[in-house]
Amino acid sequence: MHDGESCQDTIHRLYHFLDGELTEDKRAEIRRHLDECGPCLDAFDFEAELRHMISNRCRERVPDRLRAKVAAAIGHELNQ
Repeated sequence: MHDGESCQDTIHRLYHFLDGELTEDKRAEIRRHLDECGPCLDAFDFEAELRHMISNRCRERVPDRLRAKVAAAIGHELNQ
């Protein structure tokens, strides 16, 4: 079991962990904490899945018709 500060630090660093912005030593610390702490592991799983879903959604192509409508609306607003 971990104290609140360790969990709070781990949760804060999860974003950096997921973005690959930590040193290997820091990544190992977080992995050890996640191995021992169910609530932090749940938070990690949630954030990882959320990022995966957002990443997949952002790859979908906008239909040409919708793209044209948005461009026309923006053009109309700019010309007013």
